Amino acid sequence: MQNWLDPIADHPGPRYLAIADAIEQGVRTGTLRPGERLPPQRALAATLGVDLTTVTRAYGMAREAGLIEGAGRLGSYVRNTAGLPADDVSGDAGMIMPPQPGFALLGDAIHRGMAALLRAGGQSPLLQYQPIGGALRDRREAAVAYAARGVATDVGQIVIAAGGQNALHAILAAGLARGDRIVAPAITYPGLIGAARQLGLELMPAASDPGGIDPDAVQAAAIAGAKAVYVVPTNDNPTTATLDLERRLWLAAIVRRHGLTLIEDDAYGLLPEKPLPPLAAFAPERSWHIASVSKIVSPALRVAHVRAPDSQAAARLAAAAHATAVMAPPLYAALVTHWLREGLFSGLVAQVRAEGMARQRLVAPLLAGLDVQTHAEGYHLWLGLPAGAPDPASLGARLRPLGLSIVASERFAIDPAAAPPALRISIGGALGHERLKSAIRTLRTLLG
Repeated sequence: MQNWLDPIADHPGPRYLAIADAIEQGVRTGTLRPGERLPPQRALAATLGVDLTTVTRAYGMAREAGLIEGAGRLGSYVRNTAGLPADDVSGDAGMIMPPQPGFALLGDAIHRGMAALLRAGGQSPLLQYQPIGGALRDRREAAVAYAARGVATDVGQIVIAAGGQNALHAILAAGLARGDRIVAPAITYPGLIGAARQLGLELMPAASDPGGIDPDAVQAAAIAGAKAVYVVPTNDNPTTATLDLERRLWLAAIVRRHGLTLIEDDAYGLLPEKPLPPLAAFAPERSWHIASVSKIVSPALRVAHVRAPDSQAAARLAAAAHATAVMAPPLYAALVTHWLREGLFSGLVAQVRAEGMARQRLVAPLLAGLDVQTHAEGYHLWLGLPAGAPDPASLGARLRPLGLSIVASERFAIDPAAAPPALRISIGGALGHERLKSAIRTLRTLLG
């Protein structure tokens, strides 16, 4: 019994989560075998020196996750079919997905948050269509969150979108006209490339370095007729580059000098423990800022807070977002607001951060000596391929069946012919540690 209980002592979270995580780890590692009987709840509570309700809650979480089952007076047993199905599911192999650190706080936070929100009953406004642009309570909380990041924001500038991609598409539709030119890194987020093509916008590739997009290249593009600049300022997708404070100030000055529209896709901005201020703090009157939830908590939460330069721009944005997605899921938008008000949101982000860092420590020795770029608190990698390696598309095809989310560099290139030989690798998602290591070892073998 003590073997599977050992991790509880060092668990940083609440005791019920520590017990649930210990069960999960025991099943994953085989320390708890299918059919094995767990200690009676009262006995385990006495052993650990906790309340009976703590153990009951932990066992309930494990049962809901399909790990254990109750047999009345006979107690609780590890299910014969237990084995963490999520460990064998990688989701969309082309997406970056936040790592799922065991039970952590997310499942319980969703369960309890939803219960609190729905106590009003079946006539709750959360079960109805929402106002265009989002409910006032959600926009108010988003404005408070922006102010906390140093960006003075009026509630009239806020739109609640159905995720970052919905927000980005709506910003392009509301803020630019067909034929307008956008300067972006030569290797950039494919969602921008697809949306720009759909809306008839021209992308101008700009040079970048390990510190991110080159402000001088942005200035040259502005002189050549660019109307807007697109950046992922922190932990860029795919290169992992982060603009330091000096470069943010420099870029904001160029935006103001040339009257550019700044589109700041800040998907990972709150992931670092000590986040840098967004560029919108330095050029608020020129900035569209997207703060989505999917990359820092869970892709299931299709919610993004968007700050427009002014209330008139926000009204145009709200109409454009409504035209493509109608609204963000009301319950999820309210859930994010609930977490922000209760102070739980930062804890959920911290869990993702900690698991991402743990996975980086796991894969770093396996990739030693290769050209790997990463953000210290992120969970995706940009891997430059060595001479003689198989082409990126071929490697991707070989590794996806192993559950590794891997995408060839061509997908990120504004000009695919100029794409460097590289791969973006996500080490997040539901892929478990052992399967992740196995996939990375296979990658290393294929690289020679």
